[in-house]
Amino acid sequence: MKILGIDPGTAITGWAIISERKGEIIPLAFGHIATSKENTEEERLLEIANDLKIIVQKYQPEEASIEKIFFFKNQKTVIQVAQARGAILLTLQLNNVRVFSYTPLQVKQAITGYGRADKKQIQLMTKSLLHLEKLPKPDDVADALSIAICHLNSRKINNLLL
Repeated sequence: MKILGIDPGTAITGWAIISERKGEIIPLAFGHIATSKENTEEERLLEIANDLKIIVQKYQPEEASIEKIFFFKNQKTVIQVAQARGAILLTLQLNNVRVFSYTPLQVKQAITGYGRADKKQIQLMTKSLLHLEKLPKPDDVADALSIAICHLNSRKINNLLL
């Protein structure tokens, strides 16, 4: 099973593909989609959708996990992230990828066991869980890896409960 993790954003959307073999989480690929602020909103959303479609076609994940938007201090930012998230959800649906959403609290708990963990703690734990030599950059990529790991852990728990 391949899982696509996504940290949505208009300027930068982080993505990661992970799998699991013999109980070990394997990072298959990760990166980010960066859009130019010189482009219109529509052009940026189209770029995110087109690039994500290429990623999905190349790696063929069965499921995707994406961060839920639950609270933002900056109203302008929340609208832009929501628009990017909408473009991402539509692209995944059009490409027959099942989508699961997680709040930042759920991701923090899944990675560190503590819902109030800070960004650095999550990144260090993600690096450790995936046996990476260094933290992926930009931060959005590390976040996408964390979201994918959260879904993998959630799948295990749900399978145990069934």
